[in-house]
Amino acid sequence: MITTLIKSIGQYVGQEVQLQGWAYNFRSSGKIFFLQLRDGSARVQIVYSKADVSEETWNALESIRLESSVRVFGRVKEDSRAPSGFELDGLSLEVISLAMDEYPIGKKDHGPDFLLDNRHLWLRSDKQWAIQRVRDTIITATYNYFHENDFVKFDTPILTPTSCEGTTELFEMDYFSDVTNNESGYESTNKKSKAYLSQSGQLYLEAGIMSLGRAFDFGPVFRAEKSKTRRHLTEFWMMDAEAAFVEHQGNMQIQEGLICRIVHDVLANCQHELKVLERDTKPLEAIQAPFVHMTHQEAIAKLRTLGSDIGDMDDLGADDETILTQQFDRPIFIEKYPAAVKAFYMKRDPEHPEFVLNNDLLAPEGYGEIIGGSQREDDYETLLERMLEHNLAIEPFQWYLDLRKYGSVPHSGFGYGLERITAWMCGLQHIRETIPFPRLINRLTP
Repeated sequence: MITTLIKSIGQYVGQEVQLQGWAYNFRSSGKIFFLQLRDGSARVQIVYSKADVSEETWNALESIRLESSVRVFGRVKEDSRAPSGFELDGLSLEVISLAMDEYPIGKKDHGPDFLLDNRHLWLRSDKQWAIQRVRDTIITATYNYFHENDFVKFDTPILTPTSCEGTTELFEMDYFSDVTNNESGYESTNKKSKAYLSQSGQLYLEAGIMSLGRAFDFGPVFRAEKSKTRRHLTEFWMMDAEAAFVEHQGNMQIQEGLICRIVHDVLANCQHELKVLERDTKPLEAIQAPFVHMTHQEAIAKLRTLGSDIGDMDDLGADDETILTQQFDRPIFIEKYPAAVKAFYMKRDPEHPEFVLNNDLLAPEGYGEIIGGSQREDDYETLLERMLEHNLAIEPFQWYLDLRKYGSVPHSGFGYGLERITAWMCGLQHIRETIPFPRLINRLTP
């Protein structure tokens, strides 16, 4: 007998197959038993007739509870009424592990705290299954796009001696000892040296591109700000990319191409998942290059006509991003922010040095910022001056300055938040649903 995944049963119409999975729903008339089975790849209905199966099989069917794991044997048939177009005539069933208690997540509505407390079980639900598959598609599309465009995966450290933009609001670790190098080896001073959980791998990627030309990383990052919004998590996944010999305009072209690729692959590979999520795909189908471009000044002026009281030097808040993105059917590049409010490593606009060559990319439908990027300052003396202006200690950044001493080149980079893009693709209102186990300022479990 053929053992297969549910997603592949269409290859075996008329044949007997074995499936293994979990009973996520069932009902019985006393003579007919309808079992809904899922195995991670898809879901299918198996129909058992009491008259056609053994007493042992029928007793096993009547014993199962929701989320019991089972091994199913049946014959595949086409059925136009079934969501997948197929179902099974059940022949027999084996219980692998009988659920010990009634499954705690029922069909009734549950509050968010209850569902988060039971996140380890909630992940089995239709919508959470669909979200994680869309998330995986976004990750795969990202890797494929970068590898097709000569980027190399480059792993940056999570433990760092400083951050990209100073050391406020970071997760601090008092673990590492200062060491000195003497003739016999390393000797500890027993003085603790502070370390921090990474906010971004950007600075280390800049070292990587001086070897590889183009590089990207992808991993967890940590923000200690006490944010309680639908767009923020304490731990989330971030992709950073850097490219040598790429300047501001080229940087935005790479970002545009990446987002178009992600949208294309999600639409091509996740139609069923998007249907489960009841996602209106028309707005995603409208995403195409070129994206909208406006300077920070132009965005401020536009927002004021729409009723915002945003200031000339202000970053765009969530409400401002929502207002602005509702005006267009495609993403918006907001570029050239005031230098006074941006990071020390961003290169100034040579034509207007009060602004930097940076961009935020805002997703439509009110989803707001999904990417931040800039051209990096590549001149040693200028970068040193910027660091002093920002009151940064030079010693922890000396290695970063060294990159400008030995063959510096124009270069640019950007980073995206995986959970924000997933929320946009899935049409979700809160990014806590986009990561398997969300870490919020008030939640560390499960």
